[in-house]
Amino acid sequence: MNTAKHRWTFAPRFRRHAFGWRSQTPIKRIKEAVSEIKKVARKEPVVAAEGAVIFLEKVAAAIEHVDGSSGAIGTAVNNAIAALVPIIAEAPADDRLRERWLERLWQAVEDDDMPYLELLPEYWGDLCVKPEIASRWADKFIGTLRFLWNPDGPRGGWFKGTYACLSALYKAGRYAELIELVELDPHSWWSSRIWGARALAAQGKTDEAIRFAEATHDPYANPVSMARTCEEILLSAGLEDEAYSRYAMEANRKTTNLSTFRAVAKKYPQKKPAEILRDLVAHTPGEEGKWFAAAKSVGLYDEAIELANRTPCDPKTLTRAARDMASENPRFAAEAGLAALRWLVAGHGYDIIGADVSGAYRHTVKAAANAGCLPQAMPRIRALVEDASPDGFFATGILRKLLEHEPEVKGVL
Repeated sequence: MNTAKHRWTFAPRFRRHAFGWRSQTPIKRIKEAVSEIKKVARKEPVVAAEGAVIFLEKVAAAIEHVDGSSGAIGTAVNNAIAALVPIIAEAPADDRLRERWLERLWQAVEDDDMPYLELLPEYWGDLCVKPEIASRWADKFIGTLRFLWNPDGPRGGWFKGTYACLSALYKAGRYAELIELVELDPHSWWSSRIWGARALAAQGKTDEAIRFAEATHDPYANPVSMARTCEEILLSAGLEDEAYSRYAMEANRKTTNLSTFRAVAKKYPQKKPAEILRDLVAHTPGEEGKWFAAAKSVGLYDEAIELANRTPCDPKTLTRAARDMASENPRFAAEAGLAALRWLVAGHGYDIIGADVSGAYRHTVKAAANAGCLPQAMPRIRALVEDASPDGFFATGILRKLLEHEPEVKGVL
């Protein structure tokens, strides 16, 4: 198949220095390029793999002048690499074509001075696909790496082929060499030791692999990456309970508590939601209120209310729950609304305006009326106002005015 005949929409957009310093447009173009390649991959995987190689050859030079201080453009490139590597690896290409791809990709890594492609070498074994190809590439790098990591050598030079070598050795199944090489790393960086842990695990040495990983003394290591690696090792060995108890809470940490909960629940379907929630809450002491949304999402309503009242919870989140559940589960909605009012009069919440306070009040009253507990809810609201913190003077003032019209509210409801 002649892959050169395909005309890629993204290719002309990624000419050298195509973008200025703003990152929004190049990030958009990167996402568009990945989407275009993925679409082609459904029907023409080899053509798509060629497109992925072209993109990776062009992207670093195209975005060289983009301001990367926020990390957004680097993240976009890393996400693109993670998405495109499987397309290249899974394409049914012969060895000759794959070697050409590898040579071109490595030249792109060598030419990248920023470096935006620094994540690509970590996938080198995957890109090689076959152990024999990976072994040949490992042989290209291993001499230089041994020299740099030799106790009697320079001990300080950086080599772009470091992680490509380790990845290739792993793919080639040269585990003993890999472990021996990683032990030479003068910095004991996690980014190199992770390959030693994987190599031990691949040989069925699960306990040794965990000890090797946990013996890493790298102050810059990502604890989530370390926990995730150990979790994967234990799961691969069929030790689900140990993986869960030791690493699941840290390994599956996401940007929000709700997404963290979902990640753990998906990976450990044998665990009951209440157990997962309890363990996650215990793992983050002092942040109990932040797990309200996770508890609500799986129907653990009693637990959600208890958590919302233990430590501060976003009043807007609680108000939305009061609004959305006022008909479906009015008693829960009323308690969520009362919790919202509690934190508002305590001065919590970000960018709170009058509509947030009045909305919390009205949704609470409506839910309480639906639940048939309005006579009990109103005294609780008044008590919150009377005991309000000075920090909540803004919300307290609005609630006092609303409470003056309590008879009218009762009549409406």
